[in-house]
Amino acid sequence: MENKIYLVRLGEISLKGLNRPFFEKILKNNIKLKLRPFHNRVTKQKGRLYFEIDSNCSDEQCELAFSTTFGVVGYAKCVKCKKDPQIIKETVRSLIKEYKFTDEGTFKVQAKRSDKSFELSSYDLSCEIAKVIHEEYPKLTVNLKNPDNTLYIEIRNKAYIYTSEKKGPNGLPVSTAGKGMLLLSGGIDSPVAGYKMASRGLKMECIYFHAYPYTSDMALEKVKILASKIAPFLQGTRLHVVPFTEQQLWIKSHCNEEETTLMFRACMMKVATMLAKKNNGSCLVTGEALSQVASQTLDSMAFTDSTTDMLIIRPLVGMNKEEIMITANNIDTYETSILPYEDCCVIFSPKHPLTRPIIEVQTQHYNEMNIDGLLEKAVEEAVIYDFYSSGKECIKN
Repeated sequence: MENKIYLVRLGEISLKGLNRPFFEKILKNNIKLKLRPFHNRVTKQKGRLYFEIDSNCSDEQCELAFSTTFGVVGYAKCVKCKKDPQIIKETVRSLIKEYKFTDEGTFKVQAKRSDKSFELSSYDLSCEIAKVIHEEYPKLTVNLKNPDNTLYIEIRNKAYIYTSEKKGPNGLPVSTAGKGMLLLSGGIDSPVAGYKMASRGLKMECIYFHAYPYTSDMALEKVKILASKIAPFLQGTRLHVVPFTEQQLWIKSHCNEEETTLMFRACMMKVATMLAKKNNGSCLVTGEALSQVASQTLDSMAFTDSTTDMLIIRPLVGMNKEEIMITANNIDTYETSILPYEDCCVIFSPKHPLTRPIIEVQTQHYNEMNIDGLLEKAVEEAVIYDFYSSGKECIKN
């Protein structure tokens, strides 16, 4: 069987000027990683990458790779042939039969001649190919604005022909913007925050705080499923499960009740900072949105920021819940996020949490808890789960 050919269209990467080869190289490597173990060869042309992939790789595997890789604007399975008008026409005849254009309705041909030495202009080529299609499907009529069927032809080093293009996630390739640590709670927001930052090229590992038996093993499984669902967008990820029962009970018994949520957040940031530095991370990513809950007021966020010397990125800070839920549905994390297994923050939340902390006061109260030794213990006892870029968990022997 012949190898499959996929055309990948680039977007924002094309604007990167002298840095463009760096971004293209990362994008190629990210896609190739997802297509392992199948052999694939990549050729590059302006604004395009062409992947020639082993025929044993299923269409579903190919589409998963392209549809979850940031940097891809659009992709299409295509055929290539010589830049000869007659050969192009015969290739089109075969292709439209294979992909079964509808017998009735409308169509258009969208030709693009990047190679100006080709004998036909884009318009003339479109007209010639339209005649071929009309010969095969006489009942079809031309509609240039909203056709039922579209045939695309690109004249480059070869003629590339395809009948449909699917949208990619756009953005920038993961690993072009450094590395961070995502605080993954199990709720709706944090997976979306990870997705958003991955779209800007940030590579991330995940951190989850588990307070067994106050949070069940089902809550942990829920978070592992969320990690597996966002792993393809993150080019694979590592989940650090931090045991936090002893630490949360200590906090609850050593601070004012109204401060417990703030102190939980402070301690989590301390632990996340330690794990980030241990794993070469340069920032922390959270799913906080301004004024969504008591711990996400401006004053509370300012206190949280004061507890770490690391940059905290909040990609959802200006989004409302409906916007976040739409994205969660789009990336297939929403239904998992709403499963009724609560995280440790919810279970230990006070009835009337403090919403206007004073940094100096709460910092003093934090220091009086004398909890740093327990936080270091939590880091040492963290359990690691790895997820491939396919989303599958890496099972260790």
